[in-house]
Amino acid sequence: MRWPFFKSGSLFPANAIAVDLGTANTLVYVKGEGIVLNEPSVVALDRETKKIKGIGLEAKRMLGRTPEGVIAVRPMKDGVIADFDVTEKMLRYFLTLIIENHVFKVKPRVIVCVPSGITEVEKRAVRDSALGAGAKEVFMVAEPMAAAIGVGLPVETPTGNMVIDIGGGTTEIAVIALSGIVSDTSIRVGGDEVDTSIVQFMRKSYNLLIGEPTAEQIKIQIGSASPMGEEKEMEVKGRDLVSGIPKTVRVHSAEIREAIQEPVQQIVDAVRRALEITPPELASDIVDRGIVMTGGGALIRGLDVLLTQETGLPIHVDEDPLTCVVRGTGRILDDEEKYWSVLAT
Repeated sequence: MRWPFFKSGSLFPANAIAVDLGTANTLVYVKGEGIVLNEPSVVALDRETKKIKGIGLEAKRMLGRTPEGVIAVRPMKDGVIADFDVTEKMLRYFLTLIIENHVFKVKPRVIVCVPSGITEVEKRAVRDSALGAGAKEVFMVAEPMAAAIGVGLPVETPTGNMVIDIGGGTTEIAVIALSGIVSDTSIRVGGDEVDTSIVQFMRKSYNLLIGEPTAEQIKIQIGSASPMGEEKEMEVKGRDLVSGIPKTVRVHSAEIREAIQEPVQQIVDAVRRALEITPPELASDIVDRGIVMTGGGALIRGLDVLLTQETGLPIHVDEDPLTCVVRGTGRILDDEEKYWSVLAT
C-alpha cells in the first residue's frame, strides 16, 4: 500500500523520526535536526531475568567479555529482526532517548528503512516493534532507495541509477528510476560474513581463537578486496586452541585478502546478476553514470577497484557511506512531496 501525499497538511510535521535499523548499527534522524543517534545494534541482557544490562556502544564493549550470567546479543540478523522482544526493547530505548530530548506534543511518525527483499512477516515484525516502542504511525522505505536519495541521485527521473548498499547483514543492488526499484538483487552477505571468514581463517591457519570484535579490527586495519600496492601487517591476540593459553601472531594483509575472498566474490557475483537483469535502456544510463556504492562494506579497501575490473563500469563510493541510508530517509522527511511515492506502510 502506497501512502498518498495530502495537500491539506504535512504527512511529516516536526515530530517525525527516521530510523535505519541496521544489523551492525542503528541510526536515528530527527526532522529539522539531522542525525541525532548512531549506536551499535547490540543489547546486553541478564541470562536469567532478561533484564537489560546495556544497549548500544555500552553493550558492544561487552561482546565476548561477559560473565556467565550476562549475554550480549545482536537482535538484528541479515538485515531483519531475529529476536523480536530484544529488538523492541532496543528500539524503545533509542526512541525514548530521542523523545525525552525533544519536546514532541504527540507520538512521532516514524520511517524505518528495511531491506528490499524483506517478507511480509518481517515487515510486520518491524512495524510492531516501532509501534511498541512509541511510534504513532510507521512507514517503510527500501534501503537501496534511501541510500540513492542519501547520495543525491535523481531517483524521480526516468534515468537509471544503480546503487550497491553493503551493510552488516545484507548486500542490496538496485536499479532505480521514476521513484521505484526497477530491478533488485539482495543477498544475505555483508560485513558480518567477512568477519566470520576472518575468524575461521585464524582458527585454521594459526590455531588461534578470536572473537568478532577482533575480526572486525583486522578487517578495518588490513583487510582488502584487491591488491592495494603497499601490503600491511598487524599483531593479533587470541587464545591458542592447542595449549589453551593466550598468544600473539603477526598476520599479513595478503592472507586476510585470501581469507575474505568467498564473501567478496559473492558480492561481485550478485552485482553481475543485477546487471544481467537490468533493462537495456537503463543499462545504457548506468554505463554513462556508473554505480554508487554505500554502506559500511563500501569501506573495504579495493572493493571498488575489484568491482570496476569485474564489470568495466566506474564505481563511486560516497564520502560517508555509513550514513547514506538514514540521510536519504531524512531527505524524505524534509521533502515529502517529492519523495512520498517511495514510502510504503
